[in-house]
Amino acid sequence: MKKILSREPGWRREGQMPDYRFSLANERTFLAWIRTAMAILAGAIAIDQLTPQIAPQPVRVVLCLVLSVIGALLAIEAYRRWALQEQAMRNNRELPHAWLLVAMTGVIAAAAVVFAVLILLGR
Repeated sequence: MKKILSREPGWRREGQMPDYRFSLANERTFLAWIRTAMAILAGAIAIDQLTPQIAPQPVRVVLCLVLSVIGALLAIEAYRRWALQEQAMRNNRELPHAWLLVAMTGVIAAAAVVFAVLILLGR
């Protein structure tokens, strides 16, 4: 297993090595996506553990599970996005469209509305 995790992907041997500043900027973006995924997971844990009065238990569990799945998917997508950006830079291609930005905006906006309703109904 260790050999699989430490092996460099084949695409890293293709094209030209991009300017290290662009690679480091891409890595910082990856880390920002990972921090966002961790924040969503932390929010799910906080809702479950710190706000039992926000909603009935089945509703709270579903909300926490949904947020946890979103956090996990976001972490996976962060790596995929990083790799696609690196490949594009190595092969002097246009950077891929970030469809996830629109999707995450919608998900976070929907979550904000749901939690606002739950907070107002809980008073």
